[in-house]
Amino acid sequence: MQSVYDLHAHTTASDGTLTPTALVETAVRCGIQVLAVTDHDITAGLAEAQDAATQRGVGLVPGIEISVTWAHQTIHIVGLQIDPDCRVLQEGLAKLHAFRVWRAEEIARRLEKARIPGSLDAAKSYAGGKIISRTHFARFLVAQGYAKDMKQVFKRYLVRNKPGYVPGEWADLEEALQWIHQAGGLAVLAHPARYPLSGQRLRQLLTAFREAGGVGLEVVSGSHSQGDILRFAELAAHYGFYASRGSDYHGPENAYADPAYLPALPPQCRPIWTHAQWADCTAT
Repeated sequence: MQSVYDLHAHTTASDGTLTPTALVETAVRCGIQVLAVTDHDITAGLAEAQDAATQRGVGLVPGIEISVTWAHQTIHIVGLQIDPDCRVLQEGLAKLHAFRVWRAEEIARRLEKARIPGSLDAAKSYAGGKIISRTHFARFLVAQGYAKDMKQVFKRYLVRNKPGYVPGEWADLEEALQWIHQAGGLAVLAHPARYPLSGQRLRQLLTAFREAGGVGLEVVSGSHSQGDILRFAELAAHYGFYASRGSDYHGPENAYADPAYLPALPPQCRPIWTHAQWADCTAT
């Protein structure tokens, strides 16, 4: 029964607002039986999530969401069934963490120049001293009244040609997939409908992803419309990808991604959990 899978969710280890334990408890209330914790560029929440999942009878898939720069565009690759203790993976994530520290300082400097003081300390407070992301700056800006909500604050301050924008310098596509493969994981292209790519550029991305060893496409995402789901189901079949299903849940603030209302995969899809490399993590 595929509706029990949510293979993309975040905790306070990155930019989610729920602790790993609280996320697992939310998944239980939503009827999720197999949950992947896929924090941005960090695996620190997995141990707590696994303990909570074991106690509550939920299957836990250890995961990661790696930030990648491809053709001057930031994209996200989800790694599922990873070994978080893999040295190659952790060395790669350490490089991304170092860039995140510099980027946070640079975002704060640019916001200061735009007469918005105090953003770095506030972002660190929202982050709890772990991964600092644009989301943490956005929460500060909303709280201070610079915008009415997260969507508006990104458009006004944190995207290209806006005061707090800093270009990403993330992992190469090939090296990100190498880290996932070295960790024994399966690489999935996250929420493909969110990338501002032409049809031709999207096809180039899917081809490059497949050639680098990617095996999955996130067909169902909390940010995908029904039309997006049908489109990417067709593309998954065309490129030979397995299909994944993930809410991209960051907490109750983004209700559109509530795992309880995540649509099922279209029937023509090959679910990623049927891949030969998939380890059975269904709770018993």
